[in-house]
Amino acid sequence: MEFMQNLNVDALIEFASTTGLQFAINLVAAAAIFIIGRWVAKAVHRMTIKGMERAKLEPLLVKFLGNIIYTLLLLFVILAAISKIGIQTASLIAVIGAAGLAIGLALQGSLANFAAGVMVIIFRPYRIGDYVEAGGVSGTVEDVQIFTSELTTPDNRKIIVPNGQMMNGAITNYSAHATRRVDLAVGVGYDDDIDTVRRVLEAAVADDARVLDAPAPNIRINAMGDSAVVWIVRPWVKAADYWDVYWELTEDIKRRFDREGISIPFPQRDVHVYHHDDQPQDKPSL
Repeated sequence: MEFMQNLNVDALIEFASTTGLQFAINLVAAAAIFIIGRWVAKAVHRMTIKGMERAKLEPLLVKFLGNIIYTLLLLFVILAAISKIGIQTASLIAVIGAAGLAIGLALQGSLANFAAGVMVIIFRPYRIGDYVEAGGVSGTVEDVQIFTSELTTPDNRKIIVPNGQMMNGAITNYSAHATRRVDLAVGVGYDDDIDTVRRVLEAAVADDARVLDAPAPNIRINAMGDSAVVWIVRPWVKAADYWDVYWELTEDIKRRFDREGISIPFPQRDVHVYHHDDQPQDKPSL
């Protein structure tokens, strides 16, 4: 009886030693798989990024695809390391899937922003460096991430906007085209000579070297206002020169009008005053 007990104890010790040694070996192997696999994933990520950059793909698309590829490779490495330890990956994947479903239902807004981010990557309604107006804000796009877009306003404020908000309405991209049209409205007095006004406006536009020859500038009488004859001045410029031309051309037109004696009337209206007798007339008696 004592011999059997000693035999069982020795067997248990031998089994525990063998099992512990095997687990330690598997643990070391799993760690090696994870370390080497992560290094390989980073190397593949760098090679993929360089390949897409050589193909001159959109920087935003390069960054997005690179992150997706690295995440998938790292997930594969983690599953391989866990499997080496002896954990059943099939059941683990099922648990992760169920947890992912629950988390997805709880984070519907974030998933909507993720989907919008994917749409931005694919359809590219705006790119980094574009000046846009969308989602109730406007500014220069500094970065587009999976969930948010970062904009910088002209007064150097940083705005982080969810991609869902950006894609939920109209997007005005002021940088999409190489040229833009400057729209100026100039009011002059009814007594000013039309030919003189036209000559002054045409000279102001022609003397600005930033104004493009084609399309040709459009200078026309646009309306007969209550107090002024309204002219439109619409030259075409490079998108980068838009605001400089807008401000400086407005100032130049004012200076030329002053030299030529052309008036810029202010709103006015005629007031007619009627005088009535202070004392009411006697009414006839009934």
